Amino acid sequence: MISNDLPKIAFVGDYLPRKCGIATFTHDLRLGVARETCAECIVVTLDDIEGGYAYESEVQFQVADQELDEYQSAADFLNFSNVDVISLQHEFGIFGGPCGSHILALLQDVRMPVVTTLHTVLSEPSEAQRAVMMQLIRLSTRLVVMTERSRQTLLDTYSVESEQIDVIAHGIPDAPETDQSVLKEQFGVEDKPVALTFGLLSPGKGIEHVLKAIPEIVAKFPDFIYIILGATHPSLLREQGERYRISLERMAKELGVSKHVSFYNRFVELEELTEFIGAADLYITPYLNVEQAVSGTLAYAFGCGQAVISTPYWHAEELLADGRGVLVPFADPSAIAREVIGLLSDDERRLAMRDKAYDLGRDMTWEHVSQLYIDSFNRAREQRTSSLKPLAVRTLDEQPLALPQMQLDHLQHLSDSTGIVQHAIYSIPDHAHGYCTDDNARALILTVLLEEQGKDSTEVRSLASRYAAFLNNAFNRETNRFRNFLSFDRQWLETDGSDDSQGRALWALGTCIGRSSNAGLVAWAREVFHQALPACEKTTSPRTWALAIIGIHEYLRRYSGDRVAAAMSQQLAERLADMHDSTATDAWPWFEKIATYNNAKISQAMITHGRWFDHPRVADIGMKSLRWLCEVQLSPQGRFRPIGSNGFSPEGGVAAVFDQQAIEAHAMVSASIEAFAATKDKFWSDQAHLAFDWFLGRNDLGQPIYDPSTGGCFDGLMENQVNANQGAESTLAFLLSLAEMRGLHTTMRVVANPTH
Repeated sequence: MISNDLPKIAFVGDYLPRKCGIATFTHDLRLGVARETCAECIVVTLDDIEGGYAYESEVQFQVADQELDEYQSAADFLNFSNVDVISLQHEFGIFGGPCGSHILALLQDVRMPVVTTLHTVLSEPSEAQRAVMMQLIRLSTRLVVMTERSRQTLLDTYSVESEQIDVIAHGIPDAPETDQSVLKEQFGVEDKPVALTFGLLSPGKGIEHVLKAIPEIVAKFPDFIYIILGATHPSLLREQGERYRISLERMAKELGVSKHVSFYNRFVELEELTEFIGAADLYITPYLNVEQAVSGTLAYAFGCGQAVISTPYWHAEELLADGRGVLVPFADPSAIAREVIGLLSDDERRLAMRDKAYDLGRDMTWEHVSQLYIDSFNRAREQRTSSLKPLAVRTLDEQPLALPQMQLDHLQHLSDSTGIVQHAIYSIPDHAHGYCTDDNARALILTVLLEEQGKDSTEVRSLASRYAAFLNNAFNRETNRFRNFLSFDRQWLETDGSDDSQGRALWALGTCIGRSSNAGLVAWAREVFHQALPACEKTTSPRTWALAIIGIHEYLRRYSGDRVAAAMSQQLAERLADMHDSTATDAWPWFEKIATYNNAKISQAMITHGRWFDHPRVADIGMKSLRWLCEVQLSPQGRFRPIGSNGFSPEGGVAAVFDQQAIEAHAMVSASIEAFAATKDKFWSDQAHLAFDWFLGRNDLGQPIYDPSTGGCFDGLMENQVNANQGAESTLAFLLSLAEMRGLHTTMRVVANPTH
């Protein structure tokens, strides 16, 4: 027995007495590992019927396979049970959700390493299957496949690292040698040549092609018997009853071979199964799917030393090579007949084939296979801090993750005497793309928030001065608009920047005026603000209007009596309200026919204006549109999922999932905090936390977007990985979100303790 290096192992998958090949495998693997180690081996099982099955005591948690929240509860159970490693049995069809995606909710939240056994590996998956598979691979510490062909498919189709994969054969019982004549007599087939097929009955098994071969076989062997052992697959039975079995019986009758075919409509236990295998002269697997990665029935028959005739699906092709069995083309009754006759006519060849199979089968016994799994479990445990594992941890009540410390190292690395550069190659500033007003405006806002929160260090004041100088230089006093893009050699690349850069610059100026205690900074910002404000009237972008409204209200913190600024806010808010009314419906309460980027900023502006000017219509539009956006941007796992930039979200269409941008998380943090300030409703503080936790790893890939080693933020979440570059927009989106979340926590403490 192996030492107790893994005190507790959890096996996740279908489980006996459910009639399913995966259930049998999970049971046998768990039993084998329990025998070979001192570990406590528990089971989390999937139920496909209400109430589940009459399980043995090792089953400690049951999941209704179509209920997403039960997968999340199972993750909580595993975390709190101090499990050391999870052994997951994966087949697309046994989990709920599109292509079995519900299992990802469990994997995203567990703290321990996961070793996933892939019972199917598709070389040409659908887009949805590929998406699920890629996340499954990423969330698994190690992967187990049962054939070299499956391993190669993982390498070629899914770009898995070879070191992540273990090839371990399907386990088999170590069946004792038996007297075939006694077993034949037991089943009433003494002195008759017998072929066997066993397993749950379903159309993909190809049994009809064996039936069509029987007339040719019985012409040579008149006493030939073909035993079909197995109950109809439970899911097929629920949907279609015994239609398939009846069709096979009808076919046998029409072919005139009924007396040569014996149906055993039972799900037999291991001991009886080995007796059936021992009574047969041949085993036939006529499966129709070439990509069948593994067949438990084939492994059992082969390991028991049976002569096998099979179609060339992947598992059979590999297992029966080098004369260990016979392959026939798919759906070819003539080839089946030819090979059955050939083997029954050649005892020496058939017995030699059986000996080869039995010898190789000694390496497939559960005793040997279980030891290999334990080795894989131990390797996974050593890798538990690997980047393959998500860092996000969920608790029963989904507590928000702790706010990290404010770290400005990467911000400083991106900043030089001119300002902050736009892009980075990984964490290295990329000077080739120069600077922009948008990012320097964001950076200036951050320094003011830090000053307001008592972080007014020499370092922060120096950064603020550089970003303000950039905006001052960007402002074209001939047009009263800001230029946006500046090359690294300090050449402006345009005479007039985008509308959004005007709004963002005005937001930065208003923030300086409304929040900073630096008199010089305030005086400069006030001068430029008044010159730039009138140009907002001629802009056409709703996001520009929203940014300008927010900037105006920052300005009004200090100069609340400024009627010109107030009138501009009123004008822009009315434009947004009119745009909303011309487009919005009950099902689509939005301002445009497509929700694109920085969406929550529009709702935030409406809430801000409505709140401060006591404008119920505008405030109501803001609150309702933001609540709708919360629903649109919620993943099935209950996590923040910003609308992806790869297609956005058109009315009546499906919202793009990827690429997810940090600016969207920041917009939702800010808007939710504004909604909380207006209502004091905890729902909105929860939404702010939900969006902020996206940066920390509670997202679709379970990967952190914030890099604590640099203080930077990755440039987004792609379908299969994080974009590893740490540019200005994403880094500032995180740092601004963090500063605003710290402000929210202060506000909430005040709300909770009003006397302090």
